[in-house]
Amino acid sequence: MIAPRRLRRMTEVLDARLHWVRCAVEHVHHRHNTSAILRTCDALGVHRVHLIGTPALRVSNATARGAQRWLDLHPHDTVEDAIAALRDAGVALYVADLDDDAIPPQDLPLDRPICLWFGAELVGVSAAARAAADGVVTIPMHGMAQSLNVSVATAIALETVAERARREVPAPGLPADEVRATLDAWISREVADADTARDLARALRDLDPTPR
Repeated sequence: MIAPRRLRRMTEVLDARLHWVRCAVEHVHHRHNTSAILRTCDALGVHRVHLIGTPALRVSNATARGAQRWLDLHPHDTVEDAIAALRDAGVALYVADLDDDAIPPQDLPLDRPICLWFGAELVGVSAAARAAADGVVTIPMHGMAQSLNVSVATAIALETVAERARREVPAPGLPADEVRATLDAWISREVADADTARDLARALRDLDPTPR
């Protein structure tokens, strides 16, 4: 059984989830950065996240705050696998990088679903991702340090594009059948977690039945 307030919250979150905007993270090594990116995606309603070259997702619970549990994560062994998946889904790909022809987030075309692709610390996006991209997105900077931490850059760019999608795209959210399927999965997991917690509490009481 799931509490009505919890169910309402799940429904509200899914109603705000975006189908139109995705995020891809390529070979980001520091788990705190990956965790921060996942938390940002959850907060902004960016539901689909592609993780490239991350064989086992290791998050910092203090940073992610469980955000990974509520996202549709797509792991890919290689850059080519991720690009193929995005192409099959009809998604435009823009890599975050520096380029004379780069486009700021507020000017990116939203005529079709879009994925913003962010590269590893220090080295950035791979040559393969850059070659396959439809374009380059760059955050305008006005300081002496012409760079940003990858998790910060992700948050700034995604926030702009996500809010634009909500304003400019007629139906940017998840399809109704995906909303229902995701809600069913979330409910099943919550119930299973609650059952596990009750079983653990019962086992602990059996070990030490002293009243508390």
